Amino acid sequence: MSTAEDLTAALDAVERNAGSYAADLMDFVRLPSVSTETEHRPDIDAAATWVAARLSRAGFTEVRTIDTPGHPVVVGRLHHDRDLPTVIVYGHYDVQPVEPLELWESGPFEPEIRDGKIYGRGASDDKAGVLIAIQAVEAYTASGGLPPVNLTFLIEGEEEIGSPNLPEFLDQHRELLRADLAISADGGIYGVGTPSVTVGSRGLAAVQIDVRGASSDLHSGMYGGAVANPIMALARILSSLQDAEGRIQVEGFEAGVEPLQPSVRQALAALPDDEEAELAQLGLKSWWGDPEYLPRERRNVRPTLEVNGIGGGFQGNGIKTVLPSRAFAKVSCRLVVGQDPEQVVAALKRHVAKVTPAGVTATVTPLPGSGKAYQMPVDHPALEVAAESMEAVYKRRPFPVWTGGTVPVAEQFQAILGIWCLYFAFGEPDNALHAPNEFFRVDTIRQGTEATVRLLAGLAERRDALAPIS
Repeated sequence: MSTAEDLTAALDAVERNAGSYAADLMDFVRLPSVSTETEHRPDIDAAATWVAARLSRAGFTEVRTIDTPGHPVVVGRLHHDRDLPTVIVYGHYDVQPVEPLELWESGPFEPEIRDGKIYGRGASDDKAGVLIAIQAVEAYTASGGLPPVNLTFLIEGEEEIGSPNLPEFLDQHRELLRADLAISADGGIYGVGTPSVTVGSRGLAAVQIDVRGASSDLHSGMYGGAVANPIMALARILSSLQDAEGRIQVEGFEAGVEPLQPSVRQALAALPDDEEAELAQLGLKSWWGDPEYLPRERRNVRPTLEVNGIGGGFQGNGIKTVLPSRAFAKVSCRLVVGQDPEQVVAALKRHVAKVTPAGVTATVTPLPGSGKAYQMPVDHPALEVAAESMEAVYKRRPFPVWTGGTVPVAEQFQAILGIWCLYFAFGEPDNALHAPNEFFRVDTIRQGTEATVRLLAGLAERRDALAPIS
């Protein structure tokens, strides 16, 4: 068959098989592959086995489950013509923890369909994304053909803990993973029924600040006012990180950050946001942050510094009049192009050392999961192919967006393998990612599969969209 005939046959296969897609996703979601909790290690292995079997069923001729110092990586290859370009598809099978459990309307690993939505942990992040990509390949093989490009699938099990072993894996398996372009099946679109093409994502650096005072908790009646209180000291340290309007006050934190390009600000300003409606949905009366930037700029293309958790002293009901011996806070920073996670952590260490009050000691410990920001050229041909593929399905033209979150693999593909990474995924902003009652729409599974089938055909036709980074 010709390429056009292969595409038509694959799209027909999507229509024939769409009725089975929901059941497939529910089977995947039943595996409680929580990567942050060691007791779920057997479930992690079971999920890797499930992915390997699903790749084989879809027609991949070489499927390997490769051990790492952490969780296994599943690699599936369907290389059938050495003259064709090769595309890597990335996704992950691990999921976030489920707490608070009492807020789930159904069991997080007992998926249910309600109002056309599949509820369960990992349904959207990222098990639907993985399956959509596999189903797109299967649409070609099930129709008696082959995909129009060579394919390598790389499905890992540590994304939700920052992919600590992925950079070394990419470096050690360069030959196995040699390709012309990467596609990330982890990500999403702008809104329900509103497609978009993601052109960049922020990086991440995170630390824990520990403040210590006396060698043990003390009686506050005996020592209060004479011994420094680590919680009060920590509060002063944290309050020094930003000014009252949200400007980050850490010297060297924004080293390397360039001013926002007018084209970026214009693209963000043109987004069809209803910010007032979003505020109402969030239960807020106003946005907050650096007044020099719009909320959508602060949320997507500017660095951030946030306190994610804090602890110390007595946490039970009532009161226990102690002067605590220690306090801690967890701090995460979203980074933009030009920032280096190690330099950001170094800047935080210098700042904390400078502002720590007398009577206590403070340490800053980097937390795992750091990554650099990623920016694809906004005129890259692969973005146009992606836009055309989505437009054919959604009947409206996608627009460029930047994601405020972090997918470390995009920059790692760029830095280690020398290829661009195209975000092409279909999560929707209301899917309750990382929260109770996470879900994915049944209809979106079919839409994403059809769009991915079209993407592969489009990339085969546009060889300039598959040029590695020079």
